[in-house]
Amino acid sequence: MFDANYTITRITRINMKKLAKREEQIMQVYWDLGKAFIKEVIPHLPDPKPHYNSVATIVKILEEKGFLDHEAVGNVYSYFPKISREEYQKHDMKDIVQKYFDNSYPRMLAFFAKEQNLSEDELKEILQMIKSGKS
Repeated sequence: MFDANYTITRITRINMKKLAKREEQIMQVYWDLGKAFIKEVIPHLPDPKPHYNSVATIVKILEEKGFLDHEAVGNVYSYFPKISREEYQKHDMKDIVQKYFDNSYPRMLAFFAKEQNLSEDELKEILQMIKSGKS
């Protein structure tokens, strides 16, 4: 059975690749469902729904990149994430902070606080979340 707290494979530490938009949409579905056949993924994708063959091609690419793995169920495959959503978020956020905020988390937080017009209470809530180690 799929474990939502799946331990990350070595690929994430070495060379995790940035996902393209449709790849990320498909991974979001797998992260939500845990394990699924391709035909079960399609209804969860945004309109216009891609063709089965298009999703199958992207799933194969995600498997080659190390994001998904599969198990045979009869003559079809059931796919599941090898990389957790949280690990991808960490990697993606580090990349964003590096590219757009000169590797400065305070600059990033200041940017979002200003852009989103966060209230003092919201900023206090963020600080409390940081102090308590929650996200």
